[in-house]
Amino acid sequence: MRRVGLGWLVCVLALVFGPQAWAAQARVAVAANFAAAMPRLSADFQQRTGHQVQAVYGATGGLVAQITHGAPFDALLAADVQRPQALLDQGQAVAGSLFVYARGRLVLWSARADGVDARGQVLAQGRFNKLALADPRLAPYGAAATETLQALGLQDVTRGKWAMATSIGQAHQFVASGNADLGFVAMSQVMHDGRLSAGSAWVVPQAMHAPIEQAAVLLNRGAENVAAKAWLAYLKTPAAQAIMRAFGYD
Repeated sequence: MRRVGLGWLVCVLALVFGPQAWAAQARVAVAANFAAAMPRLSADFQQRTGHQVQAVYGATGGLVAQITHGAPFDALLAADVQRPQALLDQGQAVAGSLFVYARGRLVLWSARADGVDARGQVLAQGRFNKLALADPRLAPYGAAATETLQALGLQDVTRGKWAMATSIGQAHQFVASGNADLGFVAMSQVMHDGRLSAGSAWVVPQAMHAPIEQAAVLLNRGAENVAAKAWLAYLKTPAAQAIMRAFGYD
């Protein structure tokens, strides 16, 4: 009886079982603003490739601190460019893997339909109890929020009403739960399929803060992880970009 060649056997298995036969998993650190878009993206990614993505969410600064201290992540989806670049400079990420995967938008949001006017004048009027925003030292969206308040000349006026959150995810929770009347959140957290999902919002003009460019990078732990590399490649595809636009990313 003739021995079956290994290469032929691999081809047969691939045809019979499809991508699921070679499925791998990547553990990805993801900026909290991207939490709403991730389930749809990861589901589409799994359907197309068979690979799975396990997402762990948090403020970008906190995630980078975890990575620096050895947290087992294969890739990072940050809310800025500076921190992924710092990981590259420190030799903790794969050279040449950094790219901007999305550009975020900041909104002033209230869970109430009449909580925020279309021009954001509620901030100057002061008719609110608490204003939620993410810690600008940890979260780029929090930094954009303080820059916006400074541009409006309202930083000092509103400071006494700030409800500081550890991440943009917690800032959204403060407003959604009613603990804060309004807050600065990511558009992706309140927009689904191109529409505001609930409440009222003012889309902050981009001229009022530095661009929120969100970069991804392959970490050293994921250098040989086929799922991690496939995931980052997928984020550059038209299919992934269409999903991100539906959640309010440029």
